[in-house]
Amino acid sequence: MHNYWLEFFTVALVHLLAVASPGPDFAIMLRQALTQSRRNALLSAGGIGLGILLHVGYSLLGIGLIIQQSIMLFTILKVVGALYLLWIAWHCLRAKPGGVHIEAKGGKVQTGWGAFRLGFLTNALNPKATLFFVSLFSVVINPGTPLLLQAGYGLYMAFATGLWFAMVAVFFTQPRVRRGFSRFGHWLDRLMGGILVLLAGQLLLSTVTGSEPPSVPTPGTDQ
Repeated sequence: MHNYWLEFFTVALVHLLAVASPGPDFAIMLRQALTQSRRNALLSAGGIGLGILLHVGYSLLGIGLIIQQSIMLFTILKVVGALYLLWIAWHCLRAKPGGVHIEAKGGKVQTGWGAFRLGFLTNALNPKATLFFVSLFSVVINPGTPLLLQAGYGLYMAFATGLWFAMVAVFFTQPRVRRGFSRFGHWLDRLMGGILVLLAGQLLLSTVTGSEPPSVPTPGTDQ
């Protein structure tokens, strides 16, 4: 049991470093918190957390290794993920002056389902998350660890991820914080769009160069 506690703390530390690093999840959450209601931002955070369970599920079933080792499947995943990021980036880049909070300006407001789906798909279609969890469950976590315990690790990571982004949502939906962004909110939106374009371009470039995925999880691997 002592070894399992050590293993859990190792998983928790690696996950903490990964989830706190900048990436698509954080970019989307920042935009959600500044443009939508707190409820929608929290729903997006919950969607990201649930997306973690998807990665955990196929990693436990061994499907993740098949995806990682199949050039075709992994390339398809990267292309789909890149196209989804470009679609979100397009909406960000079209931001217009007039305030960062869409609801306050009478603009288009997401439904709760739309906000949740945005968070879930952003995480689920992130191939870096696939690499992270496949590596985590094949390198850090001992194959001899009971499957139920491994699932418990996954539940913890899903909860911790959702909680982290919920805190991001709460902070950036504070009226004082929003007022600070109100004058240049559309530029921030465009910046987020530019970042997403770069991330999508990186994914598409990796499909051309055929870069190999890392064999071990490293801090800074975004989920």
